[in-house]
Formats: sequence, structure tokens, C-alpha cells
Amino acid sequence: MSLVIYSPQTWIDNQLQEASIIIEGEKIVDVALGNTYAQNADIKAEDAVVMPGAIDVHVHINEPGRTEWEGFETATLAAAKGGLTTLVDMPLNSSPVVINKSALTQKIAASQNKLSVNCGFWAGAVDGNVNNLIETIEAGCLGVKVFLTHSGIDEFPNISLEELNKIMPEIARLDVPLLAHCELDAAIEEATIDNTFFEKHPQNYQAYLASRPKSWENKAIEAMIQLCKKHQCKTHIVHLASAEALSMIVTAKEANLPLTVESCPHYFYFNAEDIPDGNTLYKCAPPIRERSNNQQIKNAIKNGLIDFIASDHSPAPANIKELETGNLKKAWGGIAGLQFLLSASWTALKEEMSLEMFIPKLTSEPAKFLGLQNQKGKLAKAFDADITIWNPKQSFIVKEEDILHKHKASPYTNQSLYGETIMTIVNGKIAYDQNKKIKQKNGQLLLRSVG
Repeated sequence: MSLVIYSPQTWIDNQLQEASIIIEGEKIVDVALGNTYAQNADIKAEDAVVMPGAIDVHVHINEPGRTEWEGFETATLAAAKGGLTTLVDMPLNSSPVVINKSALTQKIAASQNKLSVNCGFWAGAVDGNVNNLIETIEAGCLGVKVFLTHSGIDEFPNISLEELNKIMPEIARLDVPLLAHCELDAAIEEATIDNTFFEKHPQNYQAYLASRPKSWENKAIEAMIQLCKKHQCKTHIVHLASAEALSMIVTAKEANLPLTVESCPHYFYFNAEDIPDGNTLYKCAPPIRERSNNQQIKNAIKNGLIDFIASDHSPAPANIKELETGNLKKAWGGIAGLQFLLSASWTALKEEMSLEMFIPKLTSEPAKFLGLQNQKGKLAKAFDADITIWNPKQSFIVKEEDILHKHKASPYTNQSLYGETIMTIVNGKIAYDQNKKIKQKNGQLLLRSVG
């Protein structure tokens, strides 16, 4: 059975043009430019953009073990509704954390019959587990995640720079990326930061912001760039929030180091000046910074210095998020934003860049980062039939009842966003249709091939 999708705005060869996509099974079998199939297409997206399925490389699903926070079923349903077709799950906050092959096996088992979109996995590295790390990557993980400061989960401690220096040659040999949460351990600068005010006023957002300064990010990124240069290991900076680090990244990329960078929509959609005290929905680490800083992040996305955008979706139950107390010191740090990666990013960037500049930030660039550039991120013959149909001009108000995350609380609630998803197609089948209650679980596991 074939499926034909037509739109006058189809993303083909890095431009929007009139075309039809012909799908058979799970693959695209042909791309027909022009209006040949316009009248008889199965799906006529006359007013919408048809593009490769959006990809989110930074998601915390938390299953198994903390499924009351989020789970494969709810997370991937939300992803499909948001126009995503592929995501990669972080090694925490599930229990067990994915720092060995056994934990990965449990992850894979927990995901069975629950995936509305495709799902891969990152392995975790902590001090002293290099042998487990290699085994976990060889079992199918797409790369390695580390924290340079406390992760918030005791069973996933931060790794030392000394240990990174030891394991990066092995990661380079395996030719997978090392993803780093770049904040150096708080103890390093504890003496220079006066948190007295924050201790007394734990609901004050500016006090929280001051407790995790840009210097933490800057020093961590500087250290990672040095290690990247030394070992020529693919190194990826996750959720960049400090614009002060951009000059170092420029220098590293000019030197052709294997360095990539992501940022998240909350770092350029929201601004610290607008965040009310006592609203823990906005708490994340690194924190959401000032408007002037965030404008520089936007510019870096526009000029390609930041390679792509990811959600860093990390929700938690209301009590752990301290929604009632508003205590920013105690609250779990994480933004619930998986469903809004596409729409929030476009809303924040639509005055900054064209659709032609924007689309690769969620499609071909993350596909390339994952090593899937010959399979995903492009509408072309023999590529996977993962397709997002959306209307960049259509705005909508985010209503709590429309949020499909496990927990509805999100800083995007009641926001007016542009870029409504019309339909999401995963492996050739409709995973989401705004006009119908379709919940087909067509997602597949993306496990790294060895050999």
C-alpha cells in the first residue's frame, strides 16, 4: 500500500518547493517535483509545510524506575503531537541509570509496545566505569553522556576531568559523541559565591540565577574544548545557556575540532527578567538567563555556531517540582517541553531567521549528529518515511488539557505559539493527526550498529 503526500511547500534539497512524497511501507520510494500528484494525493497539505520528521536528541523519559515522572508511552505520544518522529533518551533519571549493559537491556524491555516515535539511547559515564561504558555502547547506545557537576541523581555522579582524560581516547576509538553537561562542580567556586540571600529567600529567581553563574558553564566548556582538542574525540555541549562561551566555541570550530553544540527553546524563548519569583516550572540547570544573553544565543543559532536545538525535556511530579511551595532551592530542575520543541523554537526564532534556515536545526543537523544522515533528516528516495506536516503561520494557545506529557505542568501553558502540527508520520504510518484520535505506536528502536 502506497501513501502519497502533496504540498506546495515540501522541503526538498534544502529548499521549499512543490512536490509529492511517495511512500511504500516504511520508506520513501520516490519524490515527484511539481503538481503531478496534487489532485490524487492521499494527503493534501495545501497550506502546510511538509518536512523530514523533527528529531530531539535530548529527552529524559525516566522509565523504568521513575515512570511516575515520565514514561515511554506518554513521552512519545507528546512527541508525535509536537511533530517529532525521533528522540534519544538520556541515561538518567531512570532507575537503574544506564551505565551498564544490564540497565540498557531493562530500558529496551520497558519500551516495548509503547513507542509512538523512534527512540535511541545514550549511555552514561561516571568515574570508574570505562569497561561497562564500552560494553553499553557496543550493546547499542548511540553515544555517551556525562555531568561535570552533580546530576541531581545520586546514582549518576558527576565525572572528574581526570577520568574524562582517561576515557575519551576509548570514546574516540568507538567513534561516538561524548555529550557533556557543562557546569563545573559547585564546590570549585563555592567560596566565591554568596548564597546567603538565596538561603533566606529560596523563592527568588534572581537569587537562583546568581547561584549558578555563567562562569560555571564557561570554565566547563573551556575544559571540554581542551580535552576535545587533545583526544580528537567527538564532543557535544548540551543545552548551552551562557553566551559568554560562544567566543571559545568560535575558536574551536575555526580550528576544525570535532565539537558540536545544542541549545534549548527555553533558553531563548523565556528570559530571566520575566520569570516570576516562586514559579518552579522555570527552574532548570543551567538556569534561564537574561534577555541580552539569550539574544546572543538566538544569533548563534542563526549563524550556525549552535548546530541544532533540543528540548532537554525533564519533568517531575508536582511535589518534587515544589509547585506549591515555590522553593527554587529544593525543586527538581527541569523543563517540561518535549511537545513544544518545534513550536516554541519557531515562535522564538521566526523573526530572526527564515524557514529555510530553521528547518535543518530540527532535521538534517541532529540526524547528522546521530550518524543517521543517510537514513533520516531528508525527504529523498530510500530514506525513512518519517515526516512532519505543520503550519508555521498557525498560532495556538497551549492549554493544559492538550498537553500529553505525564504531568501537565509546563512553563509553556497558556503561551501563544506558532507552528501547529497537522500530522506526524512515523515509519510510513500516521502517528498523529490533529483531526483524528490516532495513537498508532509505529516507533522503532534506534540501536547503534557494531561492525
